[in-house]
Amino acid sequence: MVYLRELSFPNGFGFPLQTIGHNLAAVELWREVATLVMLITIGWLCGHNTNTRFGWFIYTFAIWDIFYYVFLKLFLNWPESLLTWDVLFLLPVMWVGPVWAPILLSLIMIVFTIVINHINTNTNRPIGRLNWALLISGSLICIVSFCIDFIRYSQNKIPNFSWTNLFSIEKTFNQFYVPADFPVAIFGLGLMLIVSGIIRYYHIHKISSSQVTLSQLF
Repeated sequence: MVYLRELSFPNGFGFPLQTIGHNLAAVELWREVATLVMLITIGWLCGHNTNTRFGWFIYTFAIWDIFYYVFLKLFLNWPESLLTWDVLFLLPVMWVGPVWAPILLSLIMIVFTIVINHINTNTNRPIGRLNWALLISGSLICIVSFCIDFIRYSQNKIPNFSWTNLFSIEKTFNQFYVPADFPVAIFGLGLMLIVSGIIRYYHIHKISSSQVTLSQLF
């Protein structure tokens, strides 16, 4: 990602976005796909059951995401602060948010991996339907919080706005879009549901807090 920002934004990354070439965008898209395949493979190889494989996947994803920003800061001196806006994803519409938001989610994923690994040290203890419901609904709400500003922009700026053509709208108008507001309350609700699912899973299996260490992560 450092090379892409250096090539496409030599004067610094910011909004509105500068349009990049189709071939370069395609290379970046497939690089991200390859990265996800690599992270899934690491999770599969490191875990000994479904739960721990999922845990190691989200752990490696979180580490990758955090150090993505670490290396951008080291090489390009970006982001300027944790409040700096960034593009997080592009499908089905542009996801945007301050840098602190994905980093906070990554830290929560690391904590969840610690819990999963210790609960599943000697046995397979499923996460459970209600816990999954809390985790998935919380994640979806967080995703909505990243997308809602761009959707509001599209509704306000485009007379013939339609939910069915959001992708084409994004391709046409993202070069004019400047983020205005991050819905912290919605994002916070999503975080609360995710954390509730983690805490509930932890307490159901009654793992002593004295057992939770970082030892299994190294």
